[in-house]
Amino acid sequence: MLPGIQYRLLRTISPGEPNICTGEFYEGKSKLEIMLGHEFLGTIPGKTVIDFGCGGGSEVVGLARLGANRVIGIDIREDLLQLARQRAHAAGLSKICHFATSTNELAHVVVSIDAFEHFGDPLAVLHTIDTLLYPRGEVIASFGPTWYHPRGGHLFSVFPWAHLLFSEKALIRWRSDFKTDGATRFSEVAGGLNQMTIRRFKNLIQDSPFKLASLELVPIRKLRPLHNRWTCEFTTAFVRCRLVKRI
Repeated sequence: MLPGIQYRLLRTISPGEPNICTGEFYEGKSKLEIMLGHEFLGTIPGKTVIDFGCGGGSEVVGLARLGANRVIGIDIREDLLQLARQRAHAAGLSKICHFATSTNELAHVVVSIDAFEHFGDPLAVLHTIDTLLYPRGEVIASFGPTWYHPRGGHLFSVFPWAHLLFSEKALIRWRSDFKTDGATRFSEVAGGLNQMTIRRFKNLIQDSPFKLASLELVPIRKLRPLHNRWTCEFTTAFVRCRLVKRI
């Protein structure tokens, strides 16, 4: 189907910005517990933690409330860091929560939540994270949806798997009708979108300073009966893993 025809079809399906990936799923729930797991949260008290790709800082504040000794939020967007500082101040946790675009401090744990599908160079990020950990430190990464998830295109998934059925050119043109950042590729949209798949993530770890201590592919609830090693790219809700340094 030609990009022009695809564009007109997208305009018909969704003439304005769709209400997708807004975070409504987590309303009334603990995102930290869902994404990182209940058992891990019990290990936080007394530790120095870095949230790599912290966004607006909600999870940084949450980690501080769980008893972390110090939490450092790292993000490249200064507008989000400013929002995060305001959030920590409002929670009375400014002495524990710190935010910056980079840090030289070492942490016992680096967490990364809903970020690995957005990093422009995820392998470089893993190398950077390696420099931020104590020798026996660990990384807890949890992210999704990955690229083959029904909503893996994030805003571009106007219906399940739409981002796989329509061309990048048509989708970007449709997005430009209500977004004015000038993006010409998926990777250039606000926040970035690197088309991360489960297979690609596993390959990245093999080329990184880390090894997988555990990997959990959490299935989409409604697709759980269909979830297996052959279908997991299409039926996984999010990836949760623990990484440790290679000896």
